[in-house]
Amino acid sequence: MGIGLSYVKSRDQAQEITQDSFLKFFDSLKKLEQAPAVKPWLRRITVNTAIDYYRKNKRIQNHEEADGETPVFDPVYAPDDLAYEEILKLLYQLPEDQQIVFNLYEVEGFSHREVAEQLNITESSSRVYLTRAKTKLRQLIKLHLKEYAGR
Repeated sequence: MGIGLSYVKSRDQAQEITQDSFLKFFDSLKKLEQAPAVKPWLRRITVNTAIDYYRKNKRIQNHEEADGETPVFDPVYAPDDLAYEEILKLLYQLPEDQQIVFNLYEVEGFSHREVAEQLNITESSSRVYLTRAKTKLRQLIKLHLKEYAGR
């Protein structure tokens, strides 16, 4: 359910993605001749199911073109004191299109071309959404750390 939670903001939606993923997983077992590495295969099914869920429930409506590359946030320098749940809460504050592009590119390792193909947007739009997500996350992290530094 953790993968589903990183793509949607509601536990109910994440459960739906997880359940659909397991149904697809068990349906595809019948078609296989060899046993694959189950964990990465199930992860891929879950990510694809989350993408399908996103496509089904919301189309990205503003397809903006990027003029050029913008310096992006290097995840190596992200604050180490943030817990997984805190990071998820920050990700949930991103607009849905930015959140899914961030997850696909940064977490799942898709290229901008692959993200664009999956979401039916242009590569430059993928770059724009990622840049905006990283900028917003930087702001949210600063606010979060200031808020907890005073306690």
